[in-house]
Amino acid sequence: MTDHAFVPEDFRPPTTLVTERFRLEPLGPQHNVADLAAWTSSIEHIRSTPGYPDVGWPPENGMSAEDNLADLTRHAADFDARRGFTFTVLDPAGSEVIGCVYVYPTRSPDHDVQVQSWVRADRAELDGPLADAVAGWLVSEWPWERPDRRGR
Repeated sequence: MTDHAFVPEDFRPPTTLVTERFRLEPLGPQHNVADLAAWTSSIEHIRSTPGYPDVGWPPENGMSAEDNLADLTRHAADFDARRGFTFTVLDPAGSEVIGCVYVYPTRSPDHDVQVQSWVRADRAELDGPLADAVAGWLVSEWPWERPDRRGR
């Protein structure tokens, strides 16, 4: 791994995390409608989540479906280029978007990765379990040992 690589060149990023209460898969354009509905229904809850607000996201006035699609497309491109890894959080059946997880480089010398997550307000009871499950997953399945959980 070079000083600038986020993950080692030979590392194969995991694409799923499955628990009894939720599952993760890479976020992409196919999630646009459900993702937009999930976060726009929960702006106040997301902003009160530890680690937020994050440079103005989510925007108080929402965004268009086209702008959300562009955002999801950017996250998918980051995943493909191994610059960052964003996951949609789905219900166990995989039919409903209930949140999102962002795994990106950190500038902190005390951490080797930064992770943020949110869930919809009507799934608030999953905030802690999601953050804890992802933290354990990052240490066990990813090449990092010191995740910055952003206040979690």
